[in-house]
Amino acid sequence: MTTATFPLLPFAAVRERLLARDETALLDVREEDPFAQEHPLWAANLPLSRTEIEAWRRIPRRDTFIVLYGEHAGTDLAPLAAKTLASLGYTNVHLLEGGLEGWRKAGGELFRDVNVPSKSFGELVEHERHTPSLSAPEVKALVDAKANVVVLDARRFDEYQTMSIPSATSVPGAELVLRVRELAPDPSTQVIVNCAGRTRSIIGTQSLVNAGIPNPVAALRNGTIGWKLAGQVLDHGADRQAPAAVSDAHRTQAQADARRVADAAGVRRIDLAALRTLEAPGRTVYRFDVRTPEEYAAGHLPGFASAPGGQLVQETDHQVPVRGARIVLADDDGVRASMSASWLAQMGWEVYVPDAMPEAAAFSEKAAPSPAHPPVAAVVPEIAPAELAALLEQSPSNTAVIDVTTSANYVKRHIPGAWYAIRAQLAQAVDSVIPPSPRYVLTCGSSLLARYAAADLRALLDARGQRDAQVLVLTGGNAAWFAAGLDAETGETRLATPRTDRYRRPYEGTDAPAEAMQAYLDWEYGLVAQLGRDGTHHFNVSQGS
Repeated sequence: MTTATFPLLPFAAVRERLLARDETALLDVREEDPFAQEHPLWAANLPLSRTEIEAWRRIPRRDTFIVLYGEHAGTDLAPLAAKTLASLGYTNVHLLEGGLEGWRKAGGELFRDVNVPSKSFGELVEHERHTPSLSAPEVKALVDAKANVVVLDARRFDEYQTMSIPSATSVPGAELVLRVRELAPDPSTQVIVNCAGRTRSIIGTQSLVNAGIPNPVAALRNGTIGWKLAGQVLDHGADRQAPAAVSDAHRTQAQADARRVADAAGVRRIDLAALRTLEAPGRTVYRFDVRTPEEYAAGHLPGFASAPGGQLVQETDHQVPVRGARIVLADDDGVRASMSASWLAQMGWEVYVPDAMPEAAAFSEKAAPSPAHPPVAAVVPEIAPAELAALLEQSPSNTAVIDVTTSANYVKRHIPGAWYAIRAQLAQAVDSVIPPSPRYVLTCGSSLLARYAAADLRALLDARGQRDAQVLVLTGGNAAWFAAGLDAETGETRLATPRTDRYRRPYEGTDAPAEAMQAYLDWEYGLVAQLGRDGTHHFNVSQGS
C-alpha cells in the first residue's frame, strides 16, 4: 500500500464487519474532547497527536483492519493519520467514507462521552438484572446511624482519595469478590458499592450478587454524583483500603464463586503454555494482568500488561481498541481474572483465563514491558535545560518554547513563558498565535512526544521557506528542567490551541456544576435505548450465576 491513497469504506461495510465480529479497529483520530462529543459506539480514540506513541502498543498486529475518521475545524485529519500509520508498518488502513458526517447521514447512531461501550453495558446490566440500589439519603441514614453497613468504593484509589462517601473503604472493582468477606464477615452486614456515577457501582454490586455472597448488597444509586446532588457532604483525602491479606477459607470460597460465574458467562479456559495457539493469522491477542499495580510491579507473567480488572471493564475501548480481538486475563488467585473475564465475555469479547493458577515462579518479570516507539522522521538537535534557561534570560523574545505535553500537566506546571500547543495543531498555532521566532524549542514531560512534534515543525518551516529558524528539543523535557531546580509557571498562561486534548468528565473533581452532573445521569439513563437503535453491541447479560 502506498501512502498516497487509502481505500474508502462506507458506513454499511463497517457496520457489516461489526455485526460479523470481524476484527476491526475503528479509530477517531481527533483529540479526546471532540471525540467525546459524538462518535460511533465502537470507535476508539487514537489522537493523531499521539499516533507514534500509542499505536504499536494499542494495535499490536500490523495487518489489523483499520478504519479512520477525524474532521477537526474544517480539516480532515484522517488522511494524515493514515499516512502516519502506514509509515509505522500498518498495511490494511481505510478511511471512513464521508467521515463522521457520512456515518450520521447513513443513519449510524452516535454516542456522547468516553468509555461508552462499558457505560452502556452497565446500564443494560441494571436493566436486565434489576441490580439492587439505594438512594444517597438512604445510604447516608445508614452511615449516620452507625448501622451494620460497609461502603465499598469500586474506583481507582486516586479517584477515591479525591472524594469519597464518609466511612467508605477503597476496594477497586476487580478486588470486590476476593476481599468482601474480610470487610463484611457478618452475613447480615449491608454492603454498599459506589463509584462516581453509575457503571462501576452497578458492575461491582452485580459482581457480588453473581458471586452469591450471603450479605444484602446494593449500589449507591448515582454514586458520588447522587450524593452531591442530594446536598450531602463528601470526604476528601480518605485512605481506607481493604486488608491485603485474605484468609484461606475466604479465598477458597471466592475462587469457587468466581469460576462458576465465569463459566456461566462463557469464559474460555486455556493452559498458559498454549497461549501461542491463540496468535493465529488475522487474530489480535491482548494479555492483561488484572491485579493491582503494586502486585504487578512486584512480579508478573512475561508479556502481560497491567490493567486492573475493574478499570479494564470500565475502559475496554481504550485498552482493547480492536473490536473482535482475543483477550487473555491473568492473576495469582483465580478470582480477579475470572470475575473480570465474566464481564468482558458478556460484552461480546472472546476472553480466556488460565485453566490452572500459574505457579508463583511464573511471575518472574519485574519491570513493565518497555513500549517500542518508531524512530523520529528527522533528527532534531537538542538543548540542555541550563542552556535554554540562559537563552531565555538573555533574550526571551528570540526563543519560543512550545510545550506539547497534556494540557493538565501544562496548567499544573510549565517553563515560564512556554506556549501550550496540541501537536496535531502546530501549524495553526504557529500561523496565528505564536509570534515568529528565530528559535523554537519543543518540550513535553520527557521530550518523547516533543521529538516527533519538532520534526513536524521543522518540516513545516522548511516548506514555508523558513529554513533559518532553529528548531530544538529540550533534553529530558520538563522533567529535566524541574529536576534542575529551574523556575516554573502555573496556569493557562499561553494557550496557543484550545485544551481539547482531554474531555472533562462531569463527575470529575470537586467543582462540577449540578446541572452538568444531572445531565450526565440523564445521558446514562438513555444508553439502553441507544444500544437498541445501534444494534452492533453483541452484549449478552448472563442470567445464570
